[in-house]
Amino acid sequence: MNRLIAFFFLLLLSPLYMIVSACIYLEDGRPVLFNQKRVGIDYSFFSLFKFRSMKKNTPNVATHLLGDPSKYLLTTGKIIRKISLDELPNLLNIIRGEMNFVGPRPALYNQDDLMALRVEAGVHKLKPGITGWAQINGRDEISIQQKVAYEKEYLERKSLWFDALIIVKTFTTVLTGKGVSH
Repeated sequence: MNRLIAFFFLLLLSPLYMIVSACIYLEDGRPVLFNQKRVGIDYSFFSLFKFRSMKKNTPNVATHLLGDPSKYLLTTGKIIRKISLDELPNLLNIIRGEMNFVGPRPALYNQDDLMALRVEAGVHKLKPGITGWAQINGRDEISIQQKVAYEKEYLERKSLWFDALIIVKTFTTVLTGKGVSH
């Protein structure tokens, strides 16, 4: 079901994909998509697809580890990150079966501290998602311990209704830009 819905949204949003792609290309050339090694279910690795929001040759680390991330951020990147358009290509990961709409955000391959906490909490057994309980409860503004606590709560409460609630609340979070760090 996730794959079918993701394919539908990919087609529906294709004009938006073209606009975002053109803006990135005009500002900083190719590539417009960025893929990054991420951790999936059961500590498996996959390539996460995103729109590129950072300049070429930006170090491949979590944004908060860059020191001064603003010097790497594209003007287009600021906008697409603020309203989470950089995540739209994650639909390709859903179609490929690597992600769901709802679940913990996939960790970077080198976020060992986060993954250790997830393994301890049993959260590594969940397929990662575009959005999740931690995203709507603080996103980038909460510690990794808090993120994992929210992810564990999601694991314990996981249901179709809880997923629906998270998706609805995600739209509110995205529209307000709450919890987004730059």
